[in-house]
Amino acid sequence: MIRNVLGAVVALVGAAAAVQSPFRRWYDTRLGRDYRIQDLFDGITGVSSSVMASILLPFLFAALLTLVGVVLRSRTAVALAGLVALGFTVLWMVRLGQAESGLTLDGDGSGLGWGVAQALAGGVLILLGALLMSGRRRAARPGRNAPEPFPVPPDDRPDTWPPTQEPGPAAYTSQAPEPEADPYTGPDPYTGPGRHRATSGDEDTAEYPVQGEVPPGQGDDRYRPPHP
Repeated sequence: MIRNVLGAVVALVGAAAAVQSPFRRWYDTRLGRDYRIQDLFDGITGVSSSVMASILLPFLFAALLTLVGVVLRSRTAVALAGLVALGFTVLWMVRLGQAESGLTLDGDGSGLGWGVAQALAGGVLILLGALLMSGRRRAARPGRNAPEPFPVPPDDRPDTWPPTQEPGPAAYTSQAPEPEADPYTGPDPYTGPGRHRATSGDEDTAEYPVQGEVPPGQGDDRYRPPHP
C-alpha cells in the first residue's frame, strides 16, 4: 500500500512536469508548443503551430495514461506513459539535430532550453513511479495453491501422526495395574447346598439339614448310637 502511494505521487509529479515542459523554451527562443506534432515525423520547420496541434499533445496523452495507471494501480500503464514522454522528447531531439546539423547547449541561453530537460525529467520520474509501485495483487484461483483466509497457528506439539510404524499390542494395553487373581478358584464349601457361612465370631459350624434331607440318626441304622 505504501509503495503504491509513493509510486503514484512520483509518477504524477513526472506527468505534471512533462505537460508543463512545452510552455518553456526548447531551443533558442522558441517554445516547445511552437513545434507541430507532424514536424516530428516530416522534419522540423519554422512554421508555428496551435497549442493542441503541437508536441503538447503526446505529453497530455502520457499524463492521462499515468492518471489511469495510478487509479487502476497498473504498473504497465504508468511505465508506458513514461516511455511515451521520453520517446517523443528523444524523437524531437533527433529531428531538430537533423534540421540544425547538430544540437548545441550554450551558457548564454542559446541552444537547448530548460523545456527539454524538464520533459526528459518528467519521463524519468514517471518510469521511476512505475518501478516503485507494487501493482495490484491477483486473486488466487481456487485449487491453485490458494492461501487460507485464516492461517492455522503452528502446533507446539510434535507431529506424531501418521505413526512411522504399526503399533504393537502393547500400544493399546491399559497402564492400570491388573487385579490379582484369587488363588482359590474351586467351589465355596460354605455356599453349597445345605450349608451356610457362619458369621464372624460364631464357633458353631454344625451342618443344618436342607428341606428333603433326613437328619443324621433318623431312619438309618448307621447313624444310631451304640447300645449302652
